[in-house]
Amino acid sequence: MNLNFDKSQKLVLILIIFGIISRIIPHPPNFSPVTAIALFGGLNFSNKKIAFIIPLLILIISDFFLGFSSVNIIVYISFILVVFIGTRIKKISIQNILISSFIFFLVSNFGVWIIGYPKTLNGLILCYTMAIPFFGYSIAGDIFFGFLFKFSFSQISSYIIKEETV
Repeated sequence: MNLNFDKSQKLVLILIIFGIISRIIPHPPNFSPVTAIALFGGLNFSNKKIAFIIPLLILIISDFFLGFSSVNIIVYISFILVVFIGTRIKKISIQNILISSFIFFLVSNFGVWIIGYPKTLNGLILCYTMAIPFFGYSIAGDIFFGFLFKFSFSQISSYIIKEETV
């Protein structure tokens, strides 16, 4: 695996390191940068293997501090799907962020239902209903971090381009 990154990819890695730190420090429930990182990495990494590996590493490393549970594998799968979305989009937009948030919500809470709720339609509805308050935090975090990464990357990239032309 080639781990030689160009300048743009190094900038993405810096943002991702910020994401790891942001996940570990205290924050509102589900107000996390990981969905935005997965989407952003899928869009910006030319080596798509790295795009898929980075969010998983973020989750695994931070889960050593936060703790592991039986739903972790479903959460990891959710983020793999978000990276896939990132590999197919042309830009970070509110629509793409919301689609990614919704995919994470659907998949991760389906896993929660399988693990911790009655396997009935009422159990499924209850599981998703109980998750709605957390979904608001997820959307807020995804939008905040998605646009933070987009605009930070844009500003830093334009600075580097100016620097290289001087």
